[in-house]
Amino acid sequence: MAFSAIPLFFFSLFLLNPLFTLANIHKTNNLLKSTVLSQLTTTPPHNNTPPKFFFEVTKPIKLPKTKPCSHRVLRHDFAFTYGRSPVLANYTPPSHCPSQSFSKIVLEWKATCRGRQFDRIFGVWLGGVELLRSCTAEPTATGILWRVKKDVTRYSSLLTKNDTQTLAVYLGNLIDKTYTGVYHVDITFHFYPAEEDLSYGHDLGNSIPAYGSNADLILPISRNLPLNDGLWFEVENSTDTESKEFKIPRNVYRAVLEVYVSFHENDEFWYGNFPSEYIDANNLSGVGGNGPFREVVVSLDKQVVGAIWPFTVVYTGGINPLLWRPISAIGSFDLPTYDIEITPFLGNLLDGETHKLEFSVTNALNVWYIDANLHLWLDGTSTNVKGKLLKHSSLPLLFSSMNNFKGLNGKFLTNVSRSVSSIGWVKSSYGKVTTSFTQNFSYSNSMILGKDGNLQIVNQFIHFDDSVYAKRLSSYALFKKSLKTFPFYLYSDYSDSGNETSLSVANVTIGFYEKKSQSAGFGLSMSILKNKQDGQGLMVVKDNLVIRGLGSTQQVYKYDGSDFCYFRNISSSNYTILYDEERSTCDKSTKSYFGFGLNKWHVPSRRAFLASNLHDDQKGV
Repeated sequence: MAFSAIPLFFFSLFLLNPLFTLANIHKTNNLLKSTVLSQLTTTPPHNNTPPKFFFEVTKPIKLPKTKPCSHRVLRHDFAFTYGRSPVLANYTPPSHCPSQSFSKIVLEWKATCRGRQFDRIFGVWLGGVELLRSCTAEPTATGILWRVKKDVTRYSSLLTKNDTQTLAVYLGNLIDKTYTGVYHVDITFHFYPAEEDLSYGHDLGNSIPAYGSNADLILPISRNLPLNDGLWFEVENSTDTESKEFKIPRNVYRAVLEVYVSFHENDEFWYGNFPSEYIDANNLSGVGGNGPFREVVVSLDKQVVGAIWPFTVVYTGGINPLLWRPISAIGSFDLPTYDIEITPFLGNLLDGETHKLEFSVTNALNVWYIDANLHLWLDGTSTNVKGKLLKHSSLPLLFSSMNNFKGLNGKFLTNVSRSVSSIGWVKSSYGKVTTSFTQNFSYSNSMILGKDGNLQIVNQFIHFDDSVYAKRLSSYALFKKSLKTFPFYLYSDYSDSGNETSLSVANVTIGFYEKKSQSAGFGLSMSILKNKQDGQGLMVVKDNLVIRGLGSTQQVYKYDGSDFCYFRNISSSNYTILYDEERSTCDKSTKSYFGFGLNKWHVPSRRAFLASNLHDDQKGV
């Protein structure tokens, strides 16, 4: 049987997202040329049919009991917007709110669409600062509705800035005789006034505002308008580096870089890409290569300050589009961001000079969209903060692989690990604080190819841990730790049934697990998230049209936090919800569960850090 390109791709190509310049439109094997899922619907739509509601399962945003002040900032119909300028609007903070002191701010994206359309990646920026990276839901002939609500309180200083700023939204859409879906979009900010004697700003009782409040200033690390694209940088290959110069005020005493990442075209399914050795040996073309490992590397003035091993987001047209109707894949409506603590490097940045942040992607193929926001905390009583980098370590990747194949069949193993760490002190009016930032990564990917390349099984695990310790001479200011695990499993099988008919089967498991702990002052907050999806799908394709299909999805979302708990167990099949259990009460075992997790995180090592670095702190005076 002739090789049919990558089995992982066979479903996604039915509704694959064309990228945002004509040169970036995805080209596929003729056997896999784009097939529209709406061929499953042969009955003409009725105008009075209500739209189907699509959603991503996540915990509700914890809100104060005050009445929100809502501020709609954009209403737009995204028709033929592909390769054109982002939609722009003037933004000013709401002046009609009775209170100008807000403890929670929520961005709401609401959209409807009817007809036939691909999934589209889109972004929302304010003053060049990205607020949301998301993927559209794919419409039906009778219409769909979906909402994204995101807590954007961390951008408070930007959203309440008493100035006119530019809101930019890029959603590259195509309209023609085949693709008829127009995305009708409303964007609204909801401002919740603060409650008396209650804090929703995560103030944990510390006297240093940086560890209990949001940043005073946020600098955009993105491309500048005007553009005929999003404001993100485009990383096109493994040697490509994108950068932005910036300058910070002299009174910054804490800095955190928030990074947005998404992957597309030849690297949309990077976790299933073949080793280049396999591709060369079999003289293949038009398939994703460079192996299944990817790493986003962040450098400051040519020095690696952090890395990102991204979560495996599957977009709404990915693997089998029927899997994500109406339950969207984890992270697809609100792509995760990743924080890198830059505070240890402030001693190098507080010189009044221009510096440069750079982004690259190990083993990248075209294309990755990356930008960042630099969150800065300012000392209001000092104009001359000092600092010094004490130690920094960024060792090369520890990489091992085993490729065992004969012809188009084989087994492939890839294992990678890495750590990045930095320590530095900053002296401001809040005293002298020494900050340590550490990242530890491990990765494993097992891939099996069979049936002359028509069967592919991928089993991947990413472990992504980071911690921040900040201390003063006689006490600590902050302990913050996050332990993340991203399991991913895919079984995909393609069979040629003859008579221009084929059967494609895919089973997928996606997991996002995270344990978080934060301690500042006399407060302690902890949370444990277990979010898992299982999907099973098949499609029968004839003459590049889907004539039969099935997609079933089961998801269990469980969040246990110090402040509240949330649980949801839901399943669907071909647009229909089969089961849905939801509750917001904590289990009796939650308290003891936290205790177990705390021991596993080795919190006592915090004190060891404080003692072991005291000598370095003294030397840095």
